Amino acid sequence: MSNINYSEKIPNNVNLNEDKTLQRALEHWQPGFLGWWQDVGPESSRGFDVYLRTAISVDPSGWAQFGYVKMPEYRWGIFLNQAEKERKIHFGDHLGEPAWQDVPGEHRANLRRIIVTQGDTEPASVEQQRHLGLTAPSLYDMRNLFQVNVEEGRHLWAMVYLLHRYFGRDGREEAEALLERRSGDANNPRILGAFNEKTPDWLSFFMFTYFTDRDGKYQLCALAESSFDPLARTTKFMLTEEAHHMFVGESGVSRIVQRTCEVMNQLKTDDPGKLRAAGVIDLPTIQRYLNFHFSVTIDLFGADQSSNAATFYSAGLKGRFEEGKRTDDHRLHGATYKVLDVVDGKLVEKEVPMLNALNEVLRDDYIKDSMAGVARWNKVIEKAGIPFRLQVPHKAFNRQIGTLAGVRVSPEGRVVSEAEWKANVDRWLPSEADRAYVASLMGRVVEPGKFANWIAAPAIGINRQPIDFEYVRFN
Repeated sequence: MSNINYSEKIPNNVNLNEDKTLQRALEHWQPGFLGWWQDVGPESSRGFDVYLRTAISVDPSGWAQFGYVKMPEYRWGIFLNQAEKERKIHFGDHLGEPAWQDVPGEHRANLRRIIVTQGDTEPASVEQQRHLGLTAPSLYDMRNLFQVNVEEGRHLWAMVYLLHRYFGRDGREEAEALLERRSGDANNPRILGAFNEKTPDWLSFFMFTYFTDRDGKYQLCALAESSFDPLARTTKFMLTEEAHHMFVGESGVSRIVQRTCEVMNQLKTDDPGKLRAAGVIDLPTIQRYLNFHFSVTIDLFGADQSSNAATFYSAGLKGRFEEGKRTDDHRLHGATYKVLDVVDGKLVEKEVPMLNALNEVLRDDYIKDSMAGVARWNKVIEKAGIPFRLQVPHKAFNRQIGTLAGVRVSPEGRVVSEAEWKANVDRWLPSEADRAYVASLMGRVVEPGKFANWIAAPAIGINRQPIDFEYVRFN
């Protein structure tokens, strides 16, 4: 990388050509990144020409270009949204002061922790999804998987840029560590639990990109409010790409539901055994996958009461979702919020200081958004005339973090005994048999315009291309 045009090799708007120190840091880091991609990136895909979108600017009318790219040659760029002139801090104890262009010493450790935690999720999801290209249900879906993968890689670059640019030696060491952890590794796992789960099949992938990438949206929105201006500007641009990941998830599940409903109507049955014999995924199984991915994802927001969340907010490091649209004082001293507790075997609400409940505030915003997409899946079922509706489980269901950790709660929100949980868990969460059946459907379909039997074709192609476009070329 020593004699390259940085604007061409690494599209950026951070004057990379002019920052020799940053150049040297990235020169040292990039070979490790490419080695990581080769080791645990998309399996057996290095020679493919993939029809990908590459970020080339932050201009809303032309921020991306489409074209065939070999993924190891993808141009992972560094982009920050345009600076807001004389931007002011708009929440927390520093309300009204100028936004920070450098890292204040007293907030250095917390900011680094926030950036590292966000950065760690990006390569983790690539690792989780590395085998899925081998069982893609179509070229369209394979291309979407690879688009998600390269953009998660670019989001890793976005966080590594901040670490290198603003955190000196500590930042460089953290950037190296981001390439050393591995999803699911017993000795050196990824930081957050959901990013150590397997993504073994495409139903899991679509649920992950719908639910877990939506967590990414809410975390990025909270960081986009940050008083540390480079972080706010970086995450605002990342949100532009994150929207596609959620589209992949929502449309993917919708197409699975559509295909299942078609076969239900053809066979005039809702019997899961008969539908499985016909090679589609029955709706109760889709519900169990939904229950699992939703419950694992809402744990990512952290404990319902958190002194760290209060510190991050008061210090101006991390705001609420759409902080600027809220009408309170943006300091929250004396404000309260309701969280769940278990008293005498029942779920009850209790008022706690809002500053300590900010994880719960963000989680509740996320839940409302998640429910809207599930309602759109139900419209597909309703349109098919089938009397079944997918449901988002109660937020106390299957929780592993906070007050509700380990409390046995049904999807409807009823506290149950351990015996009742064990008797019903295979009705509520995917069983080994469910996962084995879904795995049995997975097989790569590579003829342009053809789709696996268990999923419907999309309504439109990518970038106005036809459905039978050759989205991936094998060399």
